[in-house]
Amino acid sequence: MSKPSARPGTIGWVDLTGPNAGTLKDFYAAVVGWQAEAVPVDDHQDYAVGPPGADPVAGICHDLPPNQGLPAQWLIYIHVLDLDAAVRACLDHGGEVLRPAQSEQAPRFAVIRDPVGAVCALYQADPLQTQQAGDTT
Repeated sequence: MSKPSARPGTIGWVDLTGPNAGTLKDFYAAVVGWQAEAVPVDDHQDYAVGPPGADPVAGICHDLPPNQGLPAQWLIYIHVLDLDAAVRACLDHGGEVLRPAQSEQAPRFAVIRDPVGAVCALYQADPLQTQQAGDTT
């Protein structure tokens, strides 16, 4: 699987969480032709999906920890340089945190809801990945 760009402000990944990732994987294979690569997670497997012969472009995940309780929708991951600062800015500007960061070390993410109800994840890559993307500010 290729590493997405970690330049702050860019969308780096997209996930779909649902009650049956296998059914969703098969649905998108039939509808848009995506092929799936199994991603082992504890006692089940999620999937990285994408066009045949290409790097994965998205993930399809079971509604189990750590994704349990997330809305059944496509979730974009937006890169930020400082996750804690971005979460504070979200709260200061009328957003809310649906899922706080689970770790103190990068890579890590938090799921937020903006003031009109749209949901996304803020993602802080590890410093080396951010530096390789050409933005260390």
